[in-house]
Amino acid sequence: MNTPTPLQARLNDTQEAFDSVAADYDGPRGNNTAIQDMRAEMWRWLDASFPPGSRLIDLGCGTGLDAVHLAAQGRRVTATDWSERMVARTRDRAQDAGLDVDARAIGAHELHRLEGDGLFDGAYSNLGPLNCVPDLQAVATECARLVRPGGRLVFTVIGRWCPWEIAHYAWRRRWARIGVRFARDTVAVGMNGGTIWTRYYTPAEFHAAFAAHFELEVQRGLCVFVPPPYLTWLAERHPRWHERLWALDRRVAGWPGINRLGDHFLLVMRRRAS
Repeated sequence: MNTPTPLQARLNDTQEAFDSVAADYDGPRGNNTAIQDMRAEMWRWLDASFPPGSRLIDLGCGTGLDAVHLAAQGRRVTATDWSERMVARTRDRAQDAGLDVDARAIGAHELHRLEGDGLFDGAYSNLGPLNCVPDLQAVATECARLVRPGGRLVFTVIGRWCPWEIAHYAWRRRWARIGVRFARDTVAVGMNGGTIWTRYYTPAEFHAAFAAHFELEVQRGLCVFVPPPYLTWLAERHPRWHERLWALDRRVAGWPGINRLGDHFLLVMRRRAS
């Protein structure tokens, strides 16, 4: 048996971690109240960016919540994920809904396996799958091949500067934990006894990998004023304040400076003509 390279070992770790939670990831583990609110924000931008009939690639489809939502509204979705068990969940969800979703066990680092140069109207990735990709530049090159000129990418990505997280861990004097997002290399993040290898970005760092082929149209913070999904106490104990903070997020998270903060950030990029 061949010994996997360090890169392949990290990819395998990440795959196994997500396989291990696929059975219940659309429950409280991966879709609690805060994540549902974040997903609703993403759906607003997806609906605005891709009219019915659009042909789309889902990068990191998870259990298929986004893919099935878009397919139900008339989009044609090729849903991809590095976790085979997540892909199986997506197939089952689409079948149960009576919808046609082309679900494939392909990681975002394997987009060269997808055929169809210029065939797609866009691609999207929700809630951080692209943080687990070892080479963003390769993803950008393949997206430029697959997406037609004028098509869009809509991504939500886990960012570096999360004010709530800094305050949360500073209060507990967990200084090393604060530094995790500021690491310049891939870091190990635990999940369900496994390891997800993750890299954090600023919006500028992330877009730089795509800038040769994609023009930045929208940049917004996501969960700037709202606590991140692992701090659910506000939504549970003070739902009105939670709603008010979301209203503030929607109003000002696109302002310069603020738009680089948050648990995640959202980017909309348009494929250049050449």
